[in-house]
Amino acid sequence: MSNAPLNILVVDDDADCAESLRILLGLLGHQARVARKGPAALEEAQAHPPDVVLLDIGLPGMDGYKVAQRLRDEVGRKPPFVIALSGYADDETRRHAVGIDLHLLKPADMTELGSLLERFKRVVSSDKAEA
Repeated sequence: MSNAPLNILVVDDDADCAESLRILLGLLGHQARVARKGPAALEEAQAHPPDVVLLDIGLPGMDGYKVAQRLRDEVGRKPPFVIALSGYADDETRRHAVGIDLHLLKPADMTELGSLLERFKRVVSSDKAEA
Protein backbone atom coordinates (compact mmCIF):
# COMPACT_ATOMS: atom_id res chain seq x y z
CA MET A 1 0.00 0.00 0.00
CA SER A 2 1.20 3.48 -0.83
CA ASN A 3 1.92 5.96 1.93
CA ALA A 4 1.22 8.86 -0.43
CA PRO A 5 -1.51 11.14 0.90
CA LEU A 6 -4.78 11.60 -0.90
CA ASN A 7 -5.29 14.96 -2.58
CA ILE A 8 -8.68 16.11 -1.23
CA LEU A 9 -10.76 19.12 -2.25
CA VAL A 10 -13.14 20.41 0.42
CA VAL A 11 -16.01 22.44 -1.05
CA ASP A 12 -18.09 24.26 1.55
CA ASP A 13 -19.32 27.84 1.78
CA ASP A 14 -19.03 27.79 5.58
CA ALA A 15 -15.47 29.01 6.14
CA ASP A 16 -15.14 27.57 9.64
CA CYS A 17 -16.47 24.17 8.60
CA ALA A 18 -14.21 24.02 5.53
CA GLU A 19 -11.08 25.10 7.39
CA SER A 20 -11.74 22.72 10.30
CA LEU A 21 -12.19 19.83 7.90
CA ARG A 22 -9.01 20.80 6.00
CA ILE A 23 -7.03 20.75 9.26
CA LEU A 24 -8.52 17.41 10.36
CA LEU A 25 -7.76 15.84 6.99
CA GLY A 26 -4.17 17.06 7.35
CA LEU A 27 -3.97 15.38 10.74
CA LEU A 28 -5.13 12.17 9.04
CA GLY A 29 -2.16 12.49 6.67
CA HIS A 30 -3.92 13.85 3.58
CA GLN A 31 -3.36 16.99 1.54
CA ALA A 32 -6.49 19.13 1.47
CA ARG A 33 -7.43 22.32 -0.33
CA VAL A 34 -10.57 24.41 0.18
CA ALA A 35 -12.93 26.07 -2.27
CA ARG A 36 -15.89 28.04 -0.94
CA LYS A 37 -18.00 28.33 -4.12
CA GLY A 38 -18.84 26.07 -7.05
CA PRO A 39 -16.87 27.93 -9.74
CA ALA A 40 -13.80 28.11 -7.45
CA ALA A 41 -14.09 24.34 -6.88
CA LEU A 42 -14.05 23.69 -10.62
CA GLU A 43 -11.00 25.94 -11.08
CA GLU A 44 -9.20 24.24 -8.19
CA ALA A 45 -10.02 20.77 -9.58
CA GLN A 46 -8.56 21.77 -12.96
CA ALA A 47 -5.40 23.24 -11.41
CA HIS A 48 -4.87 20.47 -8.81
CA PRO A 49 -6.88 17.36 -9.76
CA PRO A 50 -8.19 15.83 -6.55
CA ASP A 51 -8.49 12.16 -5.71
CA VAL A 52 -11.50 12.92 -3.51
CA VAL A 53 -13.95 15.81 -3.30
CA LEU A 54 -15.89 16.43 -0.08
CA LEU A 55 -18.80 18.47 -1.40
CA ASP A 56 -21.46 20.47 0.39
CA ILE A 57 -24.79 20.28 -1.47
CA GLY A 58 -26.22 23.60 -0.24
CA LEU A 59 -23.80 25.96 -1.94
CA PRO A 60 -25.07 29.40 -3.01
CA GLY A 61 -25.39 30.01 -6.74
CA MET A 62 -24.10 26.73 -8.14
CA ASP A 63 -25.27 23.93 -5.84
CA GLY A 64 -23.28 20.80 -5.10
CA TYR A 65 -25.23 18.71 -7.62
CA LYS A 66 -24.24 21.08 -10.43
CA VAL A 67 -20.63 21.14 -9.22
CA ALA A 68 -20.51 17.32 -9.22
CA GLN A 69 -21.96 17.13 -12.73
CA ARG A 70 -19.46 19.66 -14.05
CA LEU A 71 -16.58 17.87 -12.31
CA ARG A 72 -17.56 14.70 -14.19
CA ASP A 73 -17.92 16.56 -17.49
CA GLU A 74 -14.95 18.94 -17.34
CA VAL A 75 -12.07 17.52 -15.32
CA GLY A 76 -10.68 15.75 -18.37
CA ARG A 77 -9.25 12.69 -16.63
CA LYS A 78 -10.58 9.99 -14.36
CA PRO A 79 -13.10 11.89 -12.24
CA PRO A 80 -12.50 12.18 -8.50
CA PHE A 81 -14.40 10.17 -5.91
CA VAL A 82 -17.12 12.58 -4.78
CA ILE A 83 -18.60 12.44 -1.29
CA ALA A 84 -21.53 14.72 -0.56
CA LEU A 85 -21.12 16.06 2.95
CA SER A 86 -24.38 17.79 3.65
CA GLY A 87 -27.09 18.61 6.14
CA TYR A 88 -29.68 17.57 3.55
CA ALA A 89 -31.15 14.08 3.31
CA ASP A 90 -29.69 11.89 0.58
CA ASP A 91 -31.45 12.20 -2.78
CA GLU A 92 -30.02 8.93 -4.10
CA THR A 93 -31.51 9.18 -7.59
CA ARG A 94 -30.22 12.70 -8.16
CA ARG A 95 -26.88 11.89 -6.51
CA HIS A 96 -26.25 8.98 -8.88
CA ALA A 97 -27.36 10.99 -11.91
CA VAL A 98 -24.68 13.65 -11.34
CA GLY A 99 -21.89 11.32 -10.23
CA ILE A 100 -21.80 11.75 -6.46
CA ASP A 101 -20.46 8.45 -5.16
CA LEU A 102 -21.47 8.66 -1.51
CA HIS A 103 -23.53 10.83 0.84
CA LEU A 104 -22.67 11.57 4.48
CA LEU A 105 -24.68 13.77 6.82
CA LYS A 106 -23.05 16.71 8.59
CA PRO A 107 -21.41 16.75 10.95
CA ALA A 108 -19.33 13.90 9.59
CA ASP A 109 -18.04 11.29 11.98
CA MET A 110 -14.28 11.73 11.52
CA THR A 111 -13.56 8.10 12.41
CA GLU A 112 -15.97 6.95 9.70
CA LEU A 113 -14.65 9.47 7.18
CA GLY A 114 -11.03 8.54 7.96
CA SER A 115 -11.84 4.86 7.49
CA LEU A 116 -13.56 5.53 4.16
CA LEU A 117 -10.60 7.55 2.94
CA GLU A 118 -8.13 4.83 3.93
CA ARG A 119 -10.20 2.21 2.08
CA PHE A 120 -10.33 4.47 -0.97
CA LYS A 121 -6.57 5.03 -0.73
CA ARG A 122 -5.97 1.25 -0.79
CA VAL A 123 -8.11 0.91 -3.92
CA VAL A 124 -6.30 3.77 -5.66
CA SER A 125 -2.91 2.34 -4.66
CA SER A 126 -3.77 -1.14 -5.98
CA ASP A 127 -5.10 0.34 -9.24
CA LYS A 128 -1.82 2.26 -9.72
CA ALA A 129 0.23 -0.87 -8.94
CA GLU A 130 -1.66 -2.86 -11.60
CA ALA A 131 -1.22 -0.15 -14.27
